[in-house]
Amino acid sequence: MPKRRFSFKKFFILIFIICAGVYAFVNFPTTQKTVLYPFPYRAEIEKFSRNYQVDKFLAVSVMKVESNFYEDAYSGSGAVGLMQLMPETAGWIAYCLNEEPPSIEEMHDCETNIKYGIWYLAELEEEFFGNDILALAAYNAGRGNVQHWIEENGWKKNFSDIDAIPYDETRNYVKRVLQCREKYSELYGAGIGYKLIQLSELRFASLKFLY
Repeated sequence: MPKRRFSFKKFFILIFIICAGVYAFVNFPTTQKTVLYPFPYRAEIEKFSRNYQVDKFLAVSVMKVESNFYEDAYSGSGAVGLMQLMPETAGWIAYCLNEEPPSIEEMHDCETNIKYGIWYLAELEEEFFGNDILALAAYNAGRGNVQHWIEENGWKKNFSDIDAIPYDETRNYVKRVLQCREKYSELYGAGIGYKLIQLSELRFASLKFLY
């Protein structure tokens, strides 16, 4: 009985069909919402975004990039919880809100962490002229660093050159958050459609089941 010869042509056709199927599945709106861009803690995010006048899609994007919605997240630098707040930052926020400084355990509480994180975003937006890029850079690298960059480089209120941010981590962080915000706005914004996800964007999405 003659042996069947392996067909590279059929193999590549099969691979193409599989890739096309995966791509179509990923770009189905329900898949995007469930797997790539979920919206957990939505009630809390919308509540505090409304209270502190912050774009809810910006807030959820910061949370996604910071912790991927893992409330027990704890970074090597000591940042805690969903919004990855440093204990000293949380203490200062509590002082500004006339509250007792939260313990580390209390900082892991989702409502407390979201409230403080969104309040801090609002504070940074006000400090940096409502400029999302500068506010996000300050959230990641610290407000002192951003003030230094503004003074050193003569950045204006309408600064928009993300690639001019000197820290690689902060530059990439700002890009990731803004890209996430665009996707959340497309998927969850009232009356707004959705766009196909480019294959190059999947690295920003951080598939939920990988965490």
